[in-house]
Amino acid sequence: MNAIKTISLIAVMALMVTSCKNESQPEVKTVEVEVTKKDVASALDPNATYTKVEFGIEGMTCAMGCAKTIEKKMAKMEGVKSAKVDFDKRLAMVEYDEAKVTPESLEQTVTKVADIYKVKNMHKVEEFGTEEKVE
Repeated sequence: MNAIKTISLIAVMALMVTSCKNESQPEVKTVEVEVTKKDVASALDPNATYTKVEFGIEGMTCAMGCAKTIEKKMAKMEGVKSAKVDFDKRLAMVEYDEAKVTPESLEQTVTKVADIYKVKNMHKVEEFGTEEKVE
């Protein structure tokens, strides 16, 4: 009986040693993915009046989860030419078509992402990152 236990133990240990290799390489699979990009130049109306606004966003806690999510939601809005959210400055910069987007719709988009986000001090600007305001 002891011989069977000893042989079983040796077999299990041999199996563990041969199956647990430290140098195992992960299996690499190549998958083809179709990438489609929205052609912004063709989607923009050349006769539209574009306005640039900057506004603060309170409630953001992280750059990737909060700021990027808000940025993507605003960028997907019809009539938005560009949207950028700076997490460090807690600042959003959006250029949009006045006929399709309103400041209220931008604010609603931000607050729909999560109830904790609050828009403050929205103002029109000539250029992003400048302190001068256009009323």
